[in-house]
Parts: sequence; C-alpha cells; structure tokens
Amino acid sequence: MTNDLVAALRPLLTAEAAAEAHACGSDPRDLEQTVWLRLLEHLETHGPPLAPEDWLRRAVRAESRRTRRTARRERPYTTDPADPATPEQRVLATAGHRALREAVARLPGRCPRLLQALLSPKDLTYREIAGELGISQGSLGPERSRCLGCLRRLLTPEVAPREARG
Repeated sequence: MTNDLVAALRPLLTAEAAAEAHACGSDPRDLEQTVWLRLLEHLETHGPPLAPEDWLRRAVRAESRRTRRTARRERPYTTDPADPATPEQRVLATAGHRALREAVARLPGRCPRLLQALLSPKDLTYREIAGELGISQGSLGPERSRCLGCLRRLLTPEVAPREARG
C-alpha cells in the first residue's frame, strides 16, 4: 500500500516541489524530502490521506510557507558574542582555535570542508554551504552531526581531564 502510494505521488511531488521551491528560496529536493517525511508521519498517525494528491499539494505549500517564514527570521550575528577581554583570555582562545582548526583538518571525507564552511567568519547560510559543497541542503544537518561526532571523538583525548596518580 505505502509503496503504491509513494510511486503514485512521486511525479506530482517532484513537480509541486519544483514549482514552490523557487518562491521559498529552497532546493526542490529538500522540499521533497521534507514532504516525504510529513507523509510518513501522517501515515503513522492517521493512515493514508483520503485524497492523497490534495494532501500532497497542501503539504508542499505549507512547507514552502514554513521555509519562507524561517528564512525571514534568520539573521547573522553582527559581533562575536564570546569576544575575550583580557590578553590571557585572547592567548588561550587563539590556542583553542588553532587546536580546533588542526583537529578539523584531520577529519575524514568532506568533514573538513563542511566544518570550515560552518566556522567561516563569513557566516554562510546552509543554502550557501550546500551550494559550495555540491550537496543538498537537507543533508547538511545529518552530515554536520556525523562530522561533529568525529571531531568530538578526536578531541576527547586532548581535552579530557587528567586523573591524579598515586
């Protein structure tokens, strides 16, 4: 049943997402991915929609509106909120940044490029980062989580407190 529904709705969703994505400044594939997720949630809680095509059109438009609202609210920081004040704090912060950059460079795959883009002083949006890396915007969150997990495992031995001996 679910496979039949997905197969029947795929062309319509592709067309609807392509039509709406430009207006909300989103990648059509990201919009499609989100609507597929909404459909799975709906199937789990309410079962198949009575009029699947109408439900799908409404879902695409609702996600498009949500994406537009979110994009309007996002604002980059104008200053660094954690600017150290004393010279000692600046030295420690600089050493910490250097250690972080070195650890990021040792990460596997495209993690170094992704984290460098996320840490960039240009404060790039997810859309800009996805364009730079050539991946979909919806993949950035999971990819970022995996990369941060790798970074955490890499840094743990370096930042773990030493136990007293003897």
